[in-house]
Amino acid sequence: MSKSGLPRSEVPSAFDQDATSYDRLVGANPGYHEHLAKSAERLRLPGLGDGLRLLDIGCGTGASTAALLAAAPHAQIIAADASAEMLEVARSKKWPSNVTFVHSRVEDLAANGVDGPFDAILAAYLIRNVADPDKELASLLSLLKPGSSIAFHEYSVKDSLRTRAVWTAVCWAIIIPLGYVVTRDLTLYKHLWRSVASFDGVKAFSRRMQRAGFTSLDTETMTGWQNGVVHTFLGARPNG
Repeated sequence: MSKSGLPRSEVPSAFDQDATSYDRLVGANPGYHEHLAKSAERLRLPGLGDGLRLLDIGCGTGASTAALLAAAPHAQIIAADASAEMLEVARSKKWPSNVTFVHSRVEDLAANGVDGPFDAILAAYLIRNVADPDKELASLLSLLKPGSSIAFHEYSVKDSLRTRAVWTAVCWAIIIPLGYVVTRDLTLYKHLWRSVASFDGVKAFSRRMQRAGFTSLDTETMTGWQNGVVHTFLGARPNG
């Protein structure tokens, strides 16, 4: 395992292995679903999503999809993920007809029939798990309608000694042991710890978004133990 976690090509298979236990584990995380809902709400989608076409990229077992649906219940939502097993769990849940699931890596969306333009994109826990973040930021920008927004819901702890310490303590005291108890495997949960610890700080990721061409940049954090640990990174495709 590398200093930053699993090789990015192996991340989907690690999620495949733990897909059936994933909802139970994240359900034990205080604020997990509430915080996804906050990031979806921060997109400020109008009219309950009526007439909008939205993308949930990196949808996993559908928690972020449910958050996006709650924020915009009338929108057409395409939810995509690279893990076939996580998608199988997502599809097994009850969804309205305006939600469609697609098995695809972010790198292969067009090849799998997912094309823009979208009125908004939600990307939860995605960007630190891709091989080339700059390339995929540019790709996601191209999928947005001019003037439309994206929300990256992501861990970022590098800027603060306190949040780095909180993240490491929570991982080794709770997340990694609990993951092992439930799955008898440490691969995914050690990757989670390492990949977050090595990911961009808030300022660095905001600069990365700016370099990719996003404007109207803003960052908001969460409540509880994830204050300063999990953030919503907001940006928009420029008009014109």
